Amino acid sequence: MTKEEIKATVLRLLGEIAPEADLTQVDPDVNFRDQLDIDSMDFLNFVMALHESLHVEIPEIDYPKVVTLNGCVEYLLVQAM
Repeated sequence: MTKEEIKATVLRLLGEIAPEADLTQVDPDVNFRDQLDIDSMDFLNFVMALHESLHVEIPEIDYPKVVTLNGCVEYLLVQAM
């Protein structure tokens, strides 16, 4: 899977979690939980959706690595290798 495909998947899943959000305005280096007003349950659902879509296990200790768009994409890119 390419970096662009992972980014598209992450954005699609964020859109499902926060359908009212304008994902074109997401700053890739800022915590999207704050940008999209995602609470802890939404974030957990997002992590589970990543697992289901990309078949990547994200342990709780790594959650801080997937809180920004760029961080999430880089983390998933490494895990997918």
